[in-house]
Amino acid sequence: MATITHVEIFMVELQPKVKRVDAIQSFDCQETPFVRITDADGVVGTGYSYTIGTGGPAIISLLERTLAPALIGKDAEQIEGIWHELSFMTHATTVGPLTALALAAIDIALWDLRCHRARLPLHLMAGGAQESIPLYTTEGGWLHLSPAALVDDAAKAKASGFQGCKIKVGRPVNEDVARLRAVRDAVGDSFEIFTDANQAFRVDEAIRRARRYEELDIGWLEEPLPADDISGHVRLSQHSSVPIAVGESLYSALHFREYLQQGACSVVQVDVARIGGITPWLKVAHLAECFNVPVCPHFLMELHVSLCTAVPNARWLEYIPQLDDLTHTGLRIENGRAFPSDQPGLGIDWSQQAIDAHCVPGSRHVIR
Repeated sequence: MATITHVEIFMVELQPKVKRVDAIQSFDCQETPFVRITDADGVVGTGYSYTIGTGGPAIISLLERTLAPALIGKDAEQIEGIWHELSFMTHATTVGPLTALALAAIDIALWDLRCHRARLPLHLMAGGAQESIPLYTTEGGWLHLSPAALVDDAAKAKASGFQGCKIKVGRPVNEDVARLRAVRDAVGDSFEIFTDANQAFRVDEAIRRARRYEELDIGWLEEPLPADDISGHVRLSQHSSVPIAVGESLYSALHFREYLQQGACSVVQVDVARIGGITPWLKVAHLAECFNVPVCPHFLMELHVSLCTAVPNARWLEYIPQLDDLTHTGLRIENGRAFPSDQPGLGIDWSQQAIDAHCVPGSRHVIR
């Protein structure tokens, strides 16, 4: 029995390596709550989640005061049971991002601990379906960038072996089309171009824009509408041949079920932090598989590479470096494909010295 003896909680702040602007916001700071769980044999599991600049202290407080104390004495191998117990314990604050992000940090730590005990990498422990996953880049497609900058980044990505890029949309439609056309003309038809509206549109505008994007053979239109407007996504899907992608702003597996049952999306972008951890992430991925829908998760490439290669229907991994400042080594990339680590655990090569240097003062707590 892997009895949990103590839990360490702390938060790290990271600055994005490039300016990140989309149709509704700027990404100025990444708050990264961490959870370390130790069992009676001294085996440690590390988990984390993130915010884009707000809510981190509330997550730390929820972990410290409510969730972490409930872990002491539990069998760390009972991951499913722990997830459901903690979810029910916080039912008055779910479904929502703060609780999901707190649950995720715990759940990811438990999976890391399980993998270390079994001496297996996550991609095998969770399924072992693929050896690698193709990458597309988002880092050069932000909304504030000029068409020339978009073209330059896409051309460099293609030359590096990447098979696609993502361009943010949300400017006047003619500007968006001109920016997309400039990239398409530069990279040709064999290179995928994805678009992301970050929930900026209403249904009528999204339908109009999707028709304009069709002529450029866009791979998908991501988050065209507010995430809670399922019927709007159904209408949009029925009016366009552009695949509709959703998921980064959904916090429950049941929400994905509704989207899939109603034909409201054709690409699932489930985010392991925002869905509440690896346990529900795998459920959503397999649910999508049952609907013959691909999984292309949002952000967190350092962790998602192992989950993508664990399931058969993962199609793309999003390239946005997140943890370079906290790790000894980065993601293994060869010919535009990402490969998971074969080391036991999550496969993230943490630098404790770097983590300590970025730790937010006063955020560290140990629960016994």
